[in-house]
Amino acid sequence: MTGVLMGMEGNDKRALSSSLKGTLERAIVTAANMALDTHRQDGPLAGASIALALNFSFPLLSEFNKSQINCNELLPVTVWAITGPEGFCEGQFLQVIGESITDAPGQTLSWTSQTPSFGLLQAMDQRPLMGNIGPLSKLAAYAALHATDTVAVLAALDALLLFSRQVLDAWRLNRFNDVDPAFEANRLSLETYQKTWPVLWQVLRKLLFGAVAVLQAIVSRSLLDHRMLNVMTASETAIKSLHILRNFYFISSRNNNSAFQVYNFTYLTSIDTLSRNAHACEVLLKEIRPVETPAAPVTCLSRTLDLFYLNLAEHLPLVLSTDACEALIIKPATSYLSHDGPMTPSIVELFESSHSAILSVLSCPQHGPLTISITPFYIVKLFESFPLQISPRQFRVAYKTVMQTVSPPFPIAAVEPHLSETLLEMLRASIPTANTALLPQTPDAVSLDATSPEDLAQEPPEPCSEQSTLTMALIDTLPFLPLHLVEEWLTITAQTLNTIEDPKLRAPVKKRFWDILINGEMDVERAAIGVAWWGNQGGRQLFLSRPTPPEAAMMSGAIVSDDQVSSKL
Repeated sequence: MTGVLMGMEGNDKRALSSSLKGTLERAIVTAANMALDTHRQDGPLAGASIALALNFSFPLLSEFNKSQINCNELLPVTVWAITGPEGFCEGQFLQVIGESITDAPGQTLSWTSQTPSFGLLQAMDQRPLMGNIGPLSKLAAYAALHATDTVAVLAALDALLLFSRQVLDAWRLNRFNDVDPAFEANRLSLETYQKTWPVLWQVLRKLLFGAVAVLQAIVSRSLLDHRMLNVMTASETAIKSLHILRNFYFISSRNNNSAFQVYNFTYLTSIDTLSRNAHACEVLLKEIRPVETPAAPVTCLSRTLDLFYLNLAEHLPLVLSTDACEALIIKPATSYLSHDGPMTPSIVELFESSHSAILSVLSCPQHGPLTISITPFYIVKLFESFPLQISPRQFRVAYKTVMQTVSPPFPIAAVEPHLSETLLEMLRASIPTANTALLPQTPDAVSLDATSPEDLAQEPPEPCSEQSTLTMALIDTLPFLPLHLVEEWLTITAQTLNTIEDPKLRAPVKKRFWDILINGEMDVERAAIGVAWWGNQGGRQLFLSRPTPPEAAMMSGAIVSDDQVSSKL
């Protein structure tokens, strides 16, 4: 019947009358429901056949006939079809591939196209269900959203969690797990890199997209089903969802594989749900926390999982206690800030995530005592990291965030009133000795004049040096200074920017200083001080004055050539 419907109505043929089409659709749904009722007795192949038939006919069914499908029975069948022997084989194909990997000349890994495991992968990818994994995942997602039995939905979530663990465990045993994406061409043999490796990742991407599509439906269901809205069930659902995403992170973190709306919705919604329960947040972080002293060598996979942890932890300081933040966020992040090895692209990502995680803790007013204790250490690490390990934009954002945290109205400003000025003096003292050479442009660089997405796309980034970036950071802090420091540091900042000798580097700094004064970043009180400084305290003259070039050092009594003597006329 499915074949008749596809042949007569597929590709918008519309060859059947509406009454005959409706009769055929009802017959397909009735037959499917009867088969679903007995599929457990009929064996696994019966379930695969049902999934395959409905997979092809489902897009052609009317909404009413779709609603008549027994989704309580369809959901486990479709999830099994995706994860089981007729689908991704519970991830065991990765273990089979791992057994075929050999060492090649040049300390590379080889997995040739002549190996049986590659033939097995190709055969698996050509199965009918695997060839239609997109529609199959949509069918499973529909069943998850429309099943009347919440227990069936939670069972599907458990099945996905088990599947994700099997995939991760199989990948952990595979020697490819230590291949850094940035060095694939150096770690793999030529044939592997050009032939078998792309096929493997095509299958893994299909695995990710299919599993996340079903997971997104379950997470969406958890927001609507009153039986899943209680705190305990909602937290468990969010924890399991994040565990699944973590287990698949070795796939989603490569080649921007996570850049699709379904993934982002699932990830962020799970975090939002989890953040309602502080205890659940702490439990999850303890379960996936990086190992402090790993017994086994650190691999690319372990660093990838650590990156997921840091990115997740960044969202949770508001609901965690101060002790939990110190143990579960600050300590793991600090270990990467103290990294002394080579800065590979994966280490740079971890380094940036560590900064973000620490800043997220510093930004929470309730963690004031912790902020006081770690701010000096963090600022020192920040200066040590720039410009080799973090970009100019990242340095400015980090310093601005710290200054905002230690300034009024944050409570820490009352406890340590001199901390903000101390940090300013540290920044000011580092500017004269900073390197004046032009820094290379980084991918996150944006034009300082850009105020809209169109500007960001059209205008090139402004040039900057280490010295000009530090001066920019000083300017960025002006809207957050205590009132009694604003006028003094406006003068100091204006004097400092005039010490930048290169006009191309000085121009964007002066433009940024002018923006601070006029674009509303300062509140009313600080803006009033700025107006008075500009008009009555010599600010205008100081800002518009030309920088005085440093005098050349010479011995006392030295004879100066005539061409260096200026005219007295």
